[in-house]
Amino acid sequence: MKPFIPQLVYFEPEALHYPLGKELKEKFENMNIEIHETTSHNQVRGIPGENEWQKYRNAKSTLVVGVRRTLKFDTSKPSAEYAIPLATGCMGHCHYCYLQTTLGSKPYIRVYVNLDDIFAQAQKYISERAPEITRFEAACTSDIVGIDHLTHSLKKTIEFIGETEYGRLRFVTKYEHVDHLLDAKHNGKTRFRFSVNSRYVIKNFEPGTSSFEARLQAARKVANAGYPLGFIVAPIYMHDGWEEGYFELFQHLAHQLKGIDLSTVTFELIQHRFTKPAKAVIQKRYPKTKLDLDENKRKYKWGRYGIGKYVYPDDDAMRLEITMRHYIAQFFPGAEVQYFT
Repeated sequence: MKPFIPQLVYFEPEALHYPLGKELKEKFENMNIEIHETTSHNQVRGIPGENEWQKYRNAKSTLVVGVRRTLKFDTSKPSAEYAIPLATGCMGHCHYCYLQTTLGSKPYIRVYVNLDDIFAQAQKYISERAPEITRFEAACTSDIVGIDHLTHSLKKTIEFIGETEYGRLRFVTKYEHVDHLLDAKHNGKTRFRFSVNSRYVIKNFEPGTSSFEARLQAARKVANAGYPLGFIVAPIYMHDGWEEGYFELFQHLAHQLKGIDLSTVTFELIQHRFTKPAKAVIQKRYPKTKLDLDENKRKYKWGRYGIGKYVYPDDDAMRLEITMRHYIAQFFPGAEVQYFT
């Protein structure tokens, strides 16, 4: 698929005080993209559309260039100590995505130009924890690879982390646009992960993302460039024929990666889950979705911050985990399964 190009761009005036902000303004002017000004990347108004659905679709193709003022990093997922804030929002239309509710009424894509400030804060966290390793996740609130051909913020971050002694970087993507990252001086300190799934899930629930084959071709490039490689299987979803679908996934993955050093490959396994607010938003934005959001088929699990989620019942979750671990052991015997959740 073609790399993402925004249809509409907003700039915070302060962003133009930074080299990256000036560079992006000139780039988008040369591309004849419509440019507006906004007082804050958190308060963007005037995105076109006759109704909420049209405004949502247009927001997904709108880029906002701003300054990240809150430099306290969020604590991240099971795989990292901190989330490093390079961007927020995604151009993909994955029906199940937790960003549907996390971003709420702000589904537009935001990039932050004060990279030196962000790196200084990251270095502070690294120094505080040294000599322990400090891991940063760059894709908690976006698919950073999908927009980095425009900003190169991720490439700069990879090289920043590559120069640290105790820092590590990781991110996950559904996009194939990795060529500009292949010559980055990563020094083996960035784990490049790809999100993969059964054909059924990709076909029905992941519009606006790269195909499975394109992701695997990108994975080969990344591995050949010396990056540690990983895969996230998420969300693991019990559709009709799911056992066969996921068997085909791992079989095809192993075949396409033949000849690649997979001695350090990692897998992360995440079952499908949803919240009540997410269900309402998903059904509103994707009214024809095939995603099964029947609460009666799920187990209610209390989450952090008092927000509960619907996950598979214990017996189903156990079947999913055992099946995934079995397939990984069969096709990737040396791989590390970091977690199932």
